[in-house]
Amino acid sequence: MNAPLATELLPRIEPRPVPAAMLEALKARFGERCSTALAVREQHGRDESPYDVPPPEVVVFCESTEDVAAIVKLADQHAVPVIPYGAGSSLEGHLLAVQGGVSIDLSRMNRVIALQSEDLTVTVQPGVTRTQLNNEIRHSGLFFPIDPGADASIGGMCATRASGTNAVRYGTMRENVLGLEVVTASGEVIRTGTRAKKSSAGYDLTRLMVGSEGTLGVITEVTLKLYPQPEAVSAAVCSFPSIAAAVQATIQIIQIGVPIARCELLDANAVRAVNRHDKLSLREGAMLLMEFHGTPAGVKEQIETVQQIADDNGGLAFEWAETPEERTRLWTARHHAYFAGLQVKPGCRTVTTDTCVPISRLADCLLDTVAEADGSGLPYYIVGHVGDGNFHVAYLIDPNVPQERETAERLNLQLVTRALGLDGTCTGEHGIGLHKMAFLVTEAGAGAVAAMRTIKHALDPKNIMNPGKIFAA
Repeated sequence: MNAPLATELLPRIEPRPVPAAMLEALKARFGERCSTALAVREQHGRDESPYDVPPPEVVVFCESTEDVAAIVKLADQHAVPVIPYGAGSSLEGHLLAVQGGVSIDLSRMNRVIALQSEDLTVTVQPGVTRTQLNNEIRHSGLFFPIDPGADASIGGMCATRASGTNAVRYGTMRENVLGLEVVTASGEVIRTGTRAKKSSAGYDLTRLMVGSEGTLGVITEVTLKLYPQPEAVSAAVCSFPSIAAAVQATIQIIQIGVPIARCELLDANAVRAVNRHDKLSLREGAMLLMEFHGTPAGVKEQIETVQQIADDNGGLAFEWAETPEERTRLWTARHHAYFAGLQVKPGCRTVTTDTCVPISRLADCLLDTVAEADGSGLPYYIVGHVGDGNFHVAYLIDPNVPQERETAERLNLQLVTRALGLDGTCTGEHGIGLHKMAFLVTEAGAGAVAAMRTIKHALDPKNIMNPGKIFAA
């Protein structure tokens, strides 16, 4: 596989400046909500990826669908790129302005529009974050389960087809988005899907937009599935003598049909970092962090089964967290793993992988990956939603040492090659962005990517919607 770094592609991309007439029109309509200040532009030109590119030329803070449509109409008129911006937590360079243009900040569009508790649905604006949503609907006895770790915006989670810790039981954004409101590349506002649980009406435009990474339109409204809050919840941590033992336990849990809600792997490096960051005293070895949802009797049965499987695989120090406070403490520590890892090597940045393989091949993929990482000399840690075969290796690199970046990219290439050879994917949840464009061709094939490009050209003929992402124009 020949996979150039995304940054090697950037010099070939010609910027498309925002004409003075368009900038004047934006300032006239949006006033102080239109900013060309360097600090604001730089904030919107950086995500959690290791890439450094020039920031957008202008940032506009939107408060309504009409605001978004007005910007896109101007962009269409002047053939200027627009890049949707949510919480800025993406890892693959999705929001970087590789061709310049306008960053459309959707964070002020953060209203829960309508809760339809009888139908287990809710409609929200794209700037609503997952934490905000669950806080606002808690009184209804319902919750939204998709939890990518970062407090991402719902719009961004749709754009990248996010999943996270609960996906093993509740699925990903693909399964949990019922309908969208989208501003197309011409500035037209369209709706996809309905609140009905199923439909056979025409092309599935909702699924087309979910995972399109802002390259087909700007999402301005989302209708989501909700779930009843479980009657009983229990969490547990269990250490294992090795990653192999932890993974084998996971495989057995899934294969016998335990409806586990969360099953997360942390390697010894991740546990060590989390202990230091969150002042915990977890045993510093391979660990599964699990959660069970259901009736009290059902949760008890799940626990007994999982505990037996863990014992059979050498599980150590099985500890339960049954109160909300104890569970929150554990999951907060898991969600802090990314930032805890950054503190291991001050001033570092991460090259983060995101492969997913069939559950039966997980051990093969992980163990070879660990051996390569150990032999590289780079500090790293592993976390993973291993219940559905998805895991991440975060290689910690000094951004001022090119050799470290090259080593991390070589390891990433080896891992993706291995995952694809096991009928897996180059990305389970982060998306393609800049980083994985070459991997997409290898995974899907040139013909499939050409079909995607045909769709892109049909819906965005001037290539203004987040250009330079997923594939070259």
